[in-house]
Amino acid sequence: MYLSKVFAPRLREVPQDADTVSGQLMLRAGLLRKSASGIYTYLNLGLRVKQRIEEIVRQEMDSHGAQEILMPLLMPAEPWQATGRWDLYGDEMFKLTDRKGRLFCLGPTHEELVTSVVGSERHSYKELPFNLYHITNKYRDEIRPRYGLIRSREFTMMDAYSFDRDEASIEPNYALMFEAYNNIFHRVGLTFRPIQADSGAIGGSSSHEFTVQADNGECTYAACDNCGYAANLELSKARPATSPDTTTATPPAPESIATPGIHSIEEVTRFFAVDPGTVLKSILYVADDKPWLLVVRGDDDVNEVKLRKAIQAREGRLATDEEVLNILGVHPGSVGPMQTAVPIVVDEMVRRDVAYTVGAGKDGFHIKNAFFGRDFDS
Repeated sequence: MYLSKVFAPRLREVPQDADTVSGQLMLRAGLLRKSASGIYTYLNLGLRVKQRIEEIVRQEMDSHGAQEILMPLLMPAEPWQATGRWDLYGDEMFKLTDRKGRLFCLGPTHEELVTSVVGSERHSYKELPFNLYHITNKYRDEIRPRYGLIRSREFTMMDAYSFDRDEASIEPNYALMFEAYNNIFHRVGLTFRPIQADSGAIGGSSSHEFTVQADNGECTYAACDNCGYAANLELSKARPATSPDTTTATPPAPESIATPGIHSIEEVTRFFAVDPGTVLKSILYVADDKPWLLVVRGDDDVNEVKLRKAIQAREGRLATDEEVLNILGVHPGSVGPMQTAVPIVVDEMVRRDVAYTVGAGKDGFHIKNAFFGRDFDS
């Protein structure tokens, strides 16, 4: 076909609603057109690029022993209800009802369906292991679709599902897929880095994200160039706090100090003339309708993903000021870990050999010389 005949309408000006360089270039080059927020039509050139990427994916997956299948975009609610993810996915899942009143969804992922299909056909461990994959559209009702194809409501995904005999046999299959993914990203010319990641609503105990550095990226991770460690902040671990030196002198006793009008970490550090790292924040958190008191250093923040994993909660939120007063009997800013019957979770960066300043659990007061392990504990 002559290039002059290709339907690839180009743009001279940068589209106003294109918020990334990649999105601007694809629109200006005539690769795609926006149909609605987070929904795009691939034009001929864009579709050819997409198909070539899919072919690279197929070659690598096939060469690593995976078998391609194709599952429907429209799925019944029952498998999702059986796992509890019908509610867990929340508003991101497109849900609909057919004319007979039966519930369906547009698949944001396909774990439930592939498991039900395989479960009805495989009846012995001797038929395992094997690995299935498919390339199809997914649907997620993003609150704010952005970055062109990077965060859209309809997108194409390849996902693979291995079925193994036991935990031990998962590892070689995972290693094969890890190698296949590395090969795919190398072949498409990306500079990338695999990092350990949280599996989120998809579940699982081990997961990696393949990240590409970008100015508009939303993933922040911790990495060490010396040892090769890299993990998403939702999963990364800090160096454990050291144990106290038992040969030191007896630590000073806790002392209650009147602090009228002092609430924030900044105000506390100025009042006591101390470093924010020696002040502890006590935060009331409600997880699965149960209150927890979170204790973190004043120069740190709560990572809710890590917290929910630690307390094995499905969902949670910060308590309102009214809930803090009703549950703990004190206003926010004076909450402390020493006078409460609420279960306490203390961050691992809180040391046992440091004298901390904490809320006294009484309005208008703080306590200095509070020691983790002596005056409060998890």
